[in-house]
Amino acid sequence: MAPLRIERDGPLAVLTIANPPLNLWDATTGPAFVAALDTLDADPPRGLLVRAEGRVFTGGVDVHLFSGLDAERGTALARELLGIADRIAALPYPTVLAAHALCLTWGFELALACDLLLAAEGAQFALVEQIVGLSPFMGGPQRLALRVGPARAKEFVYTGDRYDAATLESWGVVNRVLPADNFDATAREVARWLANGPTRAHAMTKHLIDTACSAGAPAATAITADLAGALFETADTRNAVASFLADGPGKATHSGR
Repeated sequence: MAPLRIERDGPLAVLTIANPPLNLWDATTGPAFVAALDTLDADPPRGLLVRAEGRVFTGGVDVHLFSGLDAERGTALARELLGIADRIAALPYPTVLAAHALCLTWGFELALACDLLLAAEGAQFALVEQIVGLSPFMGGPQRLALRVGPARAKEFVYTGDRYDAATLESWGVVNRVLPADNFDATAREVARWLANGPTRAHAMTKHLIDTACSAGAPAATAITADLAGALFETADTRNAVASFLADGPGKATHSGR
């Protein structure tokens, strides 16, 4: 059975992690992610929700994958995982990860590659790679540092301690902590609402913020005017402006074009 599946919910794509019992990253996960991302690229949605099934969101990596690796094969494995996270981070539409329970290692790094992280009240998060003498290599430390600063990011990775959803919400890592009851439906509602929005405008927002984080605010400012100008030729902007003038704010619907 494939460890992932994709379904469509209107403009929203839903990527479900389903590799029981612990949703471990094993030898099948990387190829499944590449295939899933290829599918999304071939027929782009307007939003992505990443969720999981089972009693944990992710329980970590199958440590058998690390046994006997030399530097060359270790580098190849790291490039595979980092490439997947980078592809998710670069998707030109809103991405939401919904963690319903314990989220360890690669699952949390995947969350940090997404735009929004929603967590159920009982969810916990940790990067525990130090247990096997490793540091996370899916982009997690650097993405975490951008959200919480270097000192807290180092503490998080060095200790391998578990942090609850409320703590990470106070740090600015978790966007919203939601009740466990109906968590999946609520997360899907949030992601679907984003997917129904002005997709091209959301892509501009994402590009500007990511550029500011990677290259600084002046670099983002330098591309702002051209990106904004292009939006005025999109169907969504033209229709929304016309709707506003005719019917007032908040009445427009968006097609993603």
